[in-house]
Amino acid sequence: MTDERVLERAGALRVETPSWGYGNSGTRFKVFAAPGAARTIEEKLADAGLVHRLTGVCPTVAVHIPWDRVDDWEGLSRLAAEHGVAIGAVNPNLFQDDDYRLGSLCHPDAAVRRRAIDHVLDCVGVAGELGSGIVSLWLADGTNYPGQDDLRARRRRLVEGLREVHAALEPGMRLLVEYKLFEPGFYHTDLADWGSAFTICQELGPRAQVLVDTGHHAQGVNIEHIVAQLLDRGRLGGFHFNARRYADDDLIVGSTNPYELFLVFRELVAAEDDADREVAACARGVAYMIDQSHNIEPKLEAMVQSVVNVQVAHAKALLVDRDRLREAQAAGDVLEANRVLVAAYETDVRPLLAELRRRRGLDPDPVAALRRGGHAERAARERGTAAAGSGYPGA
Repeated sequence: MTDERVLERAGALRVETPSWGYGNSGTRFKVFAAPGAARTIEEKLADAGLVHRLTGVCPTVAVHIPWDRVDDWEGLSRLAAEHGVAIGAVNPNLFQDDDYRLGSLCHPDAAVRRRAIDHVLDCVGVAGELGSGIVSLWLADGTNYPGQDDLRARRRRLVEGLREVHAALEPGMRLLVEYKLFEPGFYHTDLADWGSAFTICQELGPRAQVLVDTGHHAQGVNIEHIVAQLLDRGRLGGFHFNARRYADDDLIVGSTNPYELFLVFRELVAAEDDADREVAACARGVAYMIDQSHNIEPKLEAMVQSVVNVQVAHAKALLVDRDRLREAQAAGDVLEANRVLVAAYETDVRPLLAELRRRRGLDPDPVAALRRGGHAERAARERGTAAAGSGYPGA
């Protein structure tokens, strides 16, 4: 692929940033308050707009309900537009209410399940008002002890509830179903892996797809293989990008295993040109989103660096010589096939991306531009330091 073609494809990349990534957030042990961190959805949109202006590839912002609830959704859309962005995925919250102690959509109490379903249906309505095409669902549902609940009954309850949600989706909307290996349930998780999420989506219908969070897997799991499986079945809907060393660490994407990120993107960009039109359409429709908890690092710098790292991995994947790779694979030349991938991965694409930014009138180094602009210092003076304690959102 020529440099011009790489620039064209790299320039088409879009990465959604999360509203919660701009506020005080951390681990379940402690949230360290950061001076200038966004306190309201209005401040989060302002920060997201700045990230988009610096990177040029982040035109949408995911929201979390009820954290980001407002009385006037139309007004929120207008405010987002003033900052140069739009509202993206709508994320229901089914893990912070006392009623959800034993689960939400899988809860043994029908009244609690009804409350959870109604909340997700409300989020579908919010997505409609905001013009969003994605409702992104992660469940904390699970159990801590053997015998705590009937595992098969929990799955039936989940399917029953999600069928109602799927039926309520407006035309053009998708339901992205996320999975996670463990936590907060430590005996079992109701949606623990890609297979459980995939089979649920199959039962729901064509507008239900799987969302892959790169931090939600056991050590050593081959995420790019999961990507290939879901693409081949037309069920890969989105990504939550982050990085981990041990479990769901929510670190800056590409900070711990950049080669894995490159391999994931290799599967994605190759599938975009697949001869099977359904596979290609699925790959082109994958929603790329950041989902991270910036606890000890500056919020905005961390977000911009995450986006830059995604751009780097994506650009390297575009450089893979697919003809040479296919020839090596067909000849059974194991070493040569691997060398083709390594050659692309070891290419320094930063000058290429810097040129892409220059052509768009952007600073070639977004992180350096952010630092020079003094936004963090201004935000600290104007916003102060919001209180923070324990828990994930903290904002």
